Amino acid sequence: KLYVVVSGDKVFLYKNYDDYKSGIGITSVEMNLGNVKDSDRRSFDLTTPYKTFSFIADTDTEKDDWMEAMLQSIGDALSNTEVAERIWEEKSNRTCADCGDSKPEWASVNLCVVICKKCAGEHRSLGPNISKVRSLKMDRKIWTEELIQLFQQIGNCKANMFWAANVPPSEAIDCESSSRERRRFITAKYKEGKYRRYHLLFGNQEALNKALCAAVETSDVAETLSLLFCGAEVGCFSGDPRYPNPSALAEEAGQRLQKELLAQNRSSEIPRLESTRDTVVKQYYMPPQSITCNGFLYKTASMVRPVTEKRAKEDFSRRWCVLNDGVFSYYESDKNSTPNGELKMREVVCLSVNKRDTHGYERTFEIYTESERLYLFGTDSADTMEEWVKSIAKSFVPRTAEALVDHDFERIGRLQYKDGLNLECAKVGWFALTNSTLFYCIDDTEKEEAIQLRKLQELSIQSDNEVLVLVEGRRTLYIHAERKLDFSGWISTIQRASSSAGDTLTEQQLTEGDIPVIVDKCIDYITQYGLTSEGIYRKSGQNSKTTSLLDSFRKDARSVKLKEGDHQVDDVSNTLKRFFRDIKEGIFSKFYEDWLQTTAINDENQQVQQYQNLLNKLPKVNKLTLQSLINHLYCVQRFSDENQMNTHNLAIVFGPTLFQTDGQDYKAGRVVEDLISRYVVIFDVDEQQLKKRLDEISAIIKLKIAVASTGTQQAGDFICTIYLEEKKADNEQHIKVPASMTAEELTFEILDRRKIIMREKDYWCCFEVNEKEDMERPLHYSEKVLPVLHSLGTDSYMVVKKHISMEAMLIYIASKVNVTKHGMMKFREERILLGLSTSAGFHDRYFILTSNTLRLYKEVRSHKPEKEWPVKNLKVYLGIKKKFRPPTCWGFTIVNEAERAEKQHWYLCCDTQQEMREWFATFICAQNEGNIWPSESSRVKVSRAFQDSRLGSISLIPLRGSASQIRKSVAAFSVDHLAMIRNEDA
Repeated sequence: KLYVVVSGDKVFLYKNYDDYKSGIGITSVEMNLGNVKDSDRRSFDLTTPYKTFSFIADTDTEKDDWMEAMLQSIGDALSNTEVAERIWEEKSNRTCADCGDSKPEWASVNLCVVICKKCAGEHRSLGPNISKVRSLKMDRKIWTEELIQLFQQIGNCKANMFWAANVPPSEAIDCESSSRERRRFITAKYKEGKYRRYHLLFGNQEALNKALCAAVETSDVAETLSLLFCGAEVGCFSGDPRYPNPSALAEEAGQRLQKELLAQNRSSEIPRLESTRDTVVKQYYMPPQSITCNGFLYKTASMVRPVTEKRAKEDFSRRWCVLNDGVFSYYESDKNSTPNGELKMREVVCLSVNKRDTHGYERTFEIYTESERLYLFGTDSADTMEEWVKSIAKSFVPRTAEALVDHDFERIGRLQYKDGLNLECAKVGWFALTNSTLFYCIDDTEKEEAIQLRKLQELSIQSDNEVLVLVEGRRTLYIHAERKLDFSGWISTIQRASSSAGDTLTEQQLTEGDIPVIVDKCIDYITQYGLTSEGIYRKSGQNSKTTSLLDSFRKDARSVKLKEGDHQVDDVSNTLKRFFRDIKEGIFSKFYEDWLQTTAINDENQQVQQYQNLLNKLPKVNKLTLQSLINHLYCVQRFSDENQMNTHNLAIVFGPTLFQTDGQDYKAGRVVEDLISRYVVIFDVDEQQLKKRLDEISAIIKLKIAVASTGTQQAGDFICTIYLEEKKADNEQHIKVPASMTAEELTFEILDRRKIIMREKDYWCCFEVNEKEDMERPLHYSEKVLPVLHSLGTDSYMVVKKHISMEAMLIYIASKVNVTKHGMMKFREERILLGLSTSAGFHDRYFILTSNTLRLYKEVRSHKPEKEWPVKNLKVYLGIKKKFRPPTCWGFTIVNEAERAEKQHWYLCCDTQQEMREWFATFICAQNEGNIWPSESSRVKVSRAFQDSRLGSISLIPLRGSASQIRKSVAAFSVDHLAMIRNEDA
């Protein structure tokens, strides 16, 4: 029995412990030539070129410890410390990037982290496609000069700024952590990317690839690391055939370290939350044991492609089918005991019910599986069909989404999705399509939500048919393709369901306000460009153009864009008339005879009451559409001096159109004339809102006339100066503003001119700034710009800049159930009466803000408000005039423009910035029905005639004619058009 010591790269043998203490040894073994091999039971051999040493340990545990120590000694003997010492020159590389252990001797060469031996073992278990583990001391050949410099430049500190940017303290590990804890943490960190810092371009593949191509030409390897592991493609096309990929660009730019980093990650996988997703999937697939069904069905062979052609009865085979314990089995006959095949319900991802007679059998359904296979079944029995469809659906849809099964669905299944509040990773949701409604259950809750597909603001397909974007009101849903086979079916069925389904009003594509899109777009276009057109609606447009436009609307009204120049006013007006004449059942539905008979009532009050009764009997879409149309015709007749279309003339045109008669019955015209002339009473219209609308239209018309009279541009547009970020001469942009331009469109045009890319959480917005009053107002994204420009004074201007408070406001609104707020604020009032200002100091007051009103109370215990104002009549500005010496810097100014005789200003101060943001967010939410910011995918530039990109930022000064005329044209550019209107009014 010998005393053995393993130290460094040698093994020392002594007779006993005393000899060891005395330093008298038998021999030493150089481990650089040694090799350790396992032998029988508790023995193992240490072999060298000149001798073999056999050892026997007392226990199996001791044997393992001795073998590990000797293997480590061999590693030390074979290692080359030069690489390690150079990499350790970077201070952060002296501790493990994962657990913090000192002097780590291993590294992941593609993830760019230096790690200890224990963590290296867990990295290896991820596989080389996730982490390529190499030793700093033994793997000498891989450590090229470029790779060493790469690790020196990035270091564990910069690498963890990306990989470990969001590690909760409860999930972090240290050098004492167990193997299980290390495995959990390292898997989450590198395979799932759970803690990484998401790049601003995350989720935008095209932008990520462009950014990668730009980054590799610089020395910023940390940026390249971030881009690569947030989804940028190593081999993406650069756009330059000479240097087609990022590696070629890096080589051309002389960036050796960039090229090395790209080379190490040619086959690396992007981190994905797969382990989390798998857990969710396992939870979902808990088949109810009680669901059983059996009977004969007709089945085709399974397929890997969608069924595009009709399958005849001869293509089906009769099979005895059994559903039991989450397994669907089909047999040659009911006498066989061995199934021809099985479908496990946990592998089913979608069930689709075909329309009748799609195939040879009257009723058929399709089952889609995780392995991208399609199974087609058929029957001629409606009861059999319903029983099987419901049973299969209940067997694979989880309990959290079982409400979906109760619908008479056309398609039901599992899809990945992202929503507007979280675009970082896809989640699993369950969806069911019924007629034109898409029901869904998400976030592991039993709450069912629905999207009305015909009321979508946008339906688009992105990223090569891999993402379906649905925008409805305040919601944006990104549905992702996890499997191409069933996803292609979802795309086609959703597109079909979102289009017009028939010839009645309720079957058309609708706006959020339940008005057919074709009606809304035609009315909006004519309001903008045709109110002063002589004979509007009396003149007929070209029949061929009207037919073509109407066909486009019927095919997909949502995609039709009416543009001045491309479409003539008379063609659009004729399209609207033809739509109402052709619509099935007409706008008055089955009650049209009652409407006609109402004209015989002599008593005016009784007649109005009867019209209101009939109005309330109409279907919702018909009622709202009729109100929208009559509102429009009321506005048209208000400008009859220009268009020659008074109430009587409009009634002559629209009576036969709406009642779909030949024009012989005069009562049809009488009904329309009554509706227009008594519009305010019959439809119970808010006169203040109507006046505001008419004032906006008048302002637009006056501006068009004023601008047209200068000869500087086409009527309908108005040239103005907009500033970018701040009021400086260098930041001026001269913009041609059409009557239809919204604040969102103006913002995009300004950013587009300056080549500014709107990144995630960049809330660019258009502001109205009043320097004299020390206040500013962010325009709502849907607000028309031209009326605002018309109202600007000499001390005011418009600027496009980032809304720094918007993110906090959105988070606050998302946390609110109701659009209400109450609390104490410091209040001051100022009245401007006959040019004189009267005001007092600031006092504490209690305010209650609801979706309709703002109330002021003297104190919290007060029961009766001192003041009460409709929210819709208020304009809310950030900031308070400095001369009033507000008690805090967090205040806003409220302007009430409802009163004709006086203009009221109220000044409110909050104690904190957060409180001010909450009040302001609630105001905007209340004034815009909860919609304060556009959804992500809707923030796409509206197609319009932007200036030629070759002009850069040159001012839009139209120059034409002789030298004298040109000088006049330039002079006209500086004319205050608003002053011209004021002079004209005077």
